[in-house]
Amino acid sequence: MSQSPKAPLWVWGLLVAAVCGVSSAGALFQHVDSVPPLLRASWRLQLTSLVLAPFFIYQWRQQNATIKSRMFERRTLLILTMSGCALALHFGSWVASLDATSLTHSLLFVTAHPLIIIVGMGFLGTFIVGHRLPNQREILGAIIGFSGAALTLLDQGHQQGGHTVTLWGDALAFFGAIFVVGYIISGRILREWMPIFLYAFPVTLLASLLLIPASWILEPNFASFGILGWTNAKYFPWFLALALIAGLLGHTGLNTCLRYISPLTISTCVTLEPLIGSFIGWAFFDSGVPGQWTWVGGPILILGVVLVILGGNMDNTNNQTHVATGED
Repeated sequence: MSQSPKAPLWVWGLLVAAVCGVSSAGALFQHVDSVPPLLRASWRLQLTSLVLAPFFIYQWRQQNATIKSRMFERRTLLILTMSGCALALHFGSWVASLDATSLTHSLLFVTAHPLIIIVGMGFLGTFIVGHRLPNQREILGAIIGFSGAALTLLDQGHQQGGHTVTLWGDALAFFGAIFVVGYIISGRILREWMPIFLYAFPVTLLASLLLIPASWILEPNFASFGILGWTNAKYFPWFLALALIAGLLGHTGLNTCLRYISPLTISTCVTLEPLIGSFIGWAFFDSGVPGQWTWVGGPILILGVVLVILGGNMDNTNNQTHVATGED
């Protein structure tokens, strides 16, 4: 999937729209923070599942018997289940972080998963034969990225809009980044042969269902909103926007762009999500301005992520593991 100089002009327009789409999710989630976070995450994934369902049915009907049979193999079902659990944990942690820290901090830490992948590569490459160790540029990127993250932590207690930067909230967002790695790796394995919607629909549906009992157990006001509370006219427009703008336009748009534009280009563009998402929150939802240390550390963190992506490209790893398209 190397970048083509003949990529149509509309593809570049779609790339801009898709990056803005995925970047809008944090501000939209934070805007409806009256809903408990785990239930909020479930609602978003429920509605996204409904949007994905027609595409799933269409792709299913196009597949031959071999692909359909592989969908029900034990290994496939196990990986799909693991991916659904990882996606549920990712969304649960990340949406909870939006209530416990600033929008900018949440976006910075949840999009840091390329740094986590490098740490995992280093561990596996050291102790397991056959796994590639990170190269020098990836290691440098990880060091720079984590240094930037550390600098942003100096803004603890800063008030951004209606939210205060806290270590707990930043940690929740970072946990969200850790969990999305499981979703990305599962997708990398299955997407070698499985069409996008045959993968995305069951995983998204499973994640939405897993978050329902989690919310029921952990969130005292669960009953006040209900499992299908997103159908309420008060909330429906916002969750529809999450499903259509952040989900369909954002993630499906990025996958469409992959047919014409290199994964390296798309990955690099998606690193702008914290910046674009913070601007969307400031411009449309009065989410406030980041603190001074976030202005210093945030760009350094993003620079580290970009170096990791470039380092992966040097080693011929231009694949979707390096495309930051986690289902945000």
